[in-house]
Amino acid sequence: MKRFILAAAMALAAAPVAANAETDCADLAALKMPHAEVTSARLETLANGSACRVSVTSRPTPTSDIRIEVWIPVGAAWNGKFVQVGNGGLAGAIPVAQIRLRAEAGYAAAGTDDGHVGNGRTAVWALGYPEKIRDFGTRSLKETADAAKALIRAQKGDGPSQSYFAGCSAGGREALMMAQRYPTVFDGIVAGAPANYNTLITGGRAYMQQMLARPGAYLARDDLQLLQDAALKTCAAGGAFIRDQKACRFDPGVLQCKAGAAPGSCLTAPQVAAARALYTGRPGPNGRSLFPGYTPGAEAMPGGYQAWNTGASMETFAESAGHTISSQFMKYFIYGDPAFDFLKADLGPRYDRDSRKAAAELDAVNPDLRPFKAHGGKLIQYHGWNDPAIPPLGSIRYHDEMRGRMGDTSDFYRLYMVPGMLHCAGGAGPGRVDYLDVLDRWVTKREAPQSLIARADAGDETQLLCPYPGVARGDGKGGQACAAPKPKG
Repeated sequence: MKRFILAAAMALAAAPVAANAETDCADLAALKMPHAEVTSARLETLANGSACRVSVTSRPTPTSDIRIEVWIPVGAAWNGKFVQVGNGGLAGAIPVAQIRLRAEAGYAAAGTDDGHVGNGRTAVWALGYPEKIRDFGTRSLKETADAAKALIRAQKGDGPSQSYFAGCSAGGREALMMAQRYPTVFDGIVAGAPANYNTLITGGRAYMQQMLARPGAYLARDDLQLLQDAALKTCAAGGAFIRDQKACRFDPGVLQCKAGAAPGSCLTAPQVAAARALYTGRPGPNGRSLFPGYTPGAEAMPGGYQAWNTGASMETFAESAGHTISSQFMKYFIYGDPAFDFLKADLGPRYDRDSRKAAAELDAVNPDLRPFKAHGGKLIQYHGWNDPAIPPLGSIRYHDEMRGRMGDTSDFYRLYMVPGMLHCAGGAGPGRVDYLDVLDRWVTKREAPQSLIARADAGDETQLLCPYPGVARGDGKGGQACAAPKPKG
């Protein structure tokens, strides 16, 4: 292809380019951007064509080192739209698989390592580098969006018709961060299982880990199976998962051992206390939970409590993702002390005071989304009811706080709670929905989502999802319909 001179495109003020005229991919290496440079630009083969794969390094501060990738489908492979994907855990790597997935679907797609190198479970990179914490919290996200849009304009001669953000877990926090702090950057946002109450979640996990570490309190897999079976018996009416968690009342005290109980058939008093901690979360001065715990019914499932809270055994307790990430969060984001032991932390009012600075950088809890709404933005939030990583009731808390601040939000916001789904995916309940497609139809065709059909990862099972607070129930005709929730009891 004939190479085009890029001076005007680089200034982002070029005269209109003829339809279908595109800059050669390799020429994007010369694009000039504020405090960012293109380090490579090459073609990448897609299933239905090819994409210009561009690597960028952004250094908005002397200690910043934000790595970014932008994939721009070439020619007719591009649908004219852009999506930025979120990261996971404590980040540290560009989510290339997610970028490729979106590019295969026709989107120009981008992602970042959030400004550091790591395995998603370490924060040692933050020690002594407050600007890296700021990069991780917010700045890398805006830098990625700016670089991606500049590259799209330079390559296509025009910007995307729509711009979206889609992420889950830490990526869900990033999604809400963009809606709250940069409300005009994206036209639509998907926030899955968001860790937006980061510091509260960390304090809650620390409390749970402290309770599990008490003598005789550890919950092995067989103990988790007892909890799961009892919870399903109480609240699932013989089903494989609980369909209406808001109506479920399960107390692990029903499993506490009585005189003469057979070994393995019950839980000790310390184990019951640990189980209650997992369900209720960290208590405040008045005994009420400061932030919710997890919901029952999937304690023993693969990818459940063992992966996130208890480890595979008492010996590997500290290797669970929740233990590791929370410990790293406290060491490097809150206390700046590699020797800090969160199993001995004071989790009373002192923790809340100590965590305020980190919360200002890393939490995305502002319920006032009026600027995002005024921009015309649409927001879809979803959360698995059996998420063992991010308490699902946290999403309901944000939903309720937003409605309390803004009133009726149904013209731009939907929350879907997914029965039986674990963290972002998996679990006993069908949970697969193409939320980006739902969002795109809402933005481009004004088709506001109502009930959705979630599909299983394998097999033909489906379930109806209702905009919260609706709950799917039998309609008396062999199907399901959305209804108001039943009172808890």
